Amino acid sequence: MGKTELLVTIILFNIFFVLFVAAIMVYIRKYKQRKKEYLNEIEVKNEIHKRELLATQLEIQQATMQQIGRELHDNIGQKLTLVSLYTQQLLYENKVPEVSERIEQVSQIINQSLHDLRSLSKTLTDDNINQKEIVTLIQEEVDNTNAFKKCKVSFEHNFKQLDLGFVHKNVLLRITQEFIQNSIKHANCKNIFINLNTSEESLWELNIKDDGVGFDKSNIKSNGIGLTNMKNRAEIIGANFSLESQENMGTTLNIILKRQP
Repeated sequence: MGKTELLVTIILFNIFFVLFVAAIMVYIRKYKQRKKEYLNEIEVKNEIHKRELLATQLEIQQATMQQIGRELHDNIGQKLTLVSLYTQQLLYENKVPEVSERIEQVSQIINQSLHDLRSLSKTLTDDNINQKEIVTLIQEEVDNTNAFKKCKVSFEHNFKQLDLGFVHKNVLLRITQEFIQNSIKHANCKNIFINLNTSEESLWELNIKDDGVGFDKSNIKSNGIGLTNMKNRAEIIGANFSLESQENMGTTLNIILKRQP
């Protein structure tokens, strides 16, 4: 083999080696990219699964409470009613004053227990969230707060009707309640402003702000002022959550649920 042929062979070998290394690098980059996409897909699926699981837990909790309430009303309530009627009969038939007084005391205890049981049953079986629109639910909370005259709460919205399921209405209502309670308790505010709007980009956007003393977020513990509760509720439905506050500048909460593309 001549020097020219040897030189050509070396050059071709180097070219093939460079191409081989380049191909390996391209393969590695594609592998890393595919791995990253796969992990991102797994993460998204896990996040969706987590939200669905939390939403299901809320629905199961609601159904369980309603079942307990019905059992209290239909089973324990009926038995207490029979006992109450029986004591009334004993009181009517008995002629001994001392015994009658004891029976009357027992009867009063039974009747009070029956009243408490009915109140508890009504609370557990109350399907208020499912039966009412979100605007009505928030307005009721606003009216109840304004009745105490500790802080003036205003509520505005830009739609006539917003079709939401139980989970979304429950999240919106509980976050609103949490913010109002915290503002009254901690912020020493005079006004709270609530806006619930919908747009082409968002299914709904909840904005709540007060004119209270505000706070330094860096000094708030992880569970301070119910912040964790509100964030967790927003995560259940995949909504974007932000809360801003400055000392002597009030607090603003903004939660947005984007429309699915």
